[in-house]
Amino acid sequence: MPIVSVVSGKPKKKNKTTDMGVTVNFTGQVNLKSDYDEILKVAQEYCDKHEMPYLFFEEENKLLLRVKDEKDWDYQGLTRGIRIQPHVNSDPLNLEFDKDYIIQEYCKTQFAGIETHIKVIEILKLIEPYFDRLEVNDEGEYWETNNPEITQNHIDKCFEIIEDEKSKNINLNGPFRIADGRIVDLMEK
Repeated sequence: MPIVSVVSGKPKKKNKTTDMGVTVNFTGQVNLKSDYDEILKVAQEYCDKHEMPYLFFEEENKLLLRVKDEKDWDYQGLTRGIRIQPHVNSDPLNLEFDKDYIIQEYCKTQFAGIETHIKVIEILKLIEPYFDRLEVNDEGEYWETNNPEITQNHIDKCFEIIEDEKSKNINLNGPFRIADGRIVDLMEK
């Protein structure tokens, strides 16, 4: 079953999840274990307050598919962190660090609604002070603007494109949740 990416309204077959959506991409690094520990504590407190399921994890030999300067920059080895499920219809928010406390992750939120998108940004803003550097690319623009109307417009446009692509190709369907908990916008049947 090929996965279809919808970019600028045109489907493109790919081997990975789709590029379309309202996704929060982030990358950063922490230099001190105490800052890493504080990130986990702050995230856990937020989850407890907002009744979001989460779990702490550590994996001895995990492959993380990463990109740096548009080139593959994969990591294999020890990872640890906290996996948060902001909403049943969102990607998990993985705060997964490698052995050098580097993180590169994303969380797709458009199927969960604007409230969930805002909560993901709130978590990142709360933990930002503990990073030596944290870069956030918010396709909903809430990180930069704090304007829910702009974010809602991005979500609405995403649904318009999805429905438009489905109307052009009866073999497209979605969204689908894949084995790692991520959401794929559209796939061919």
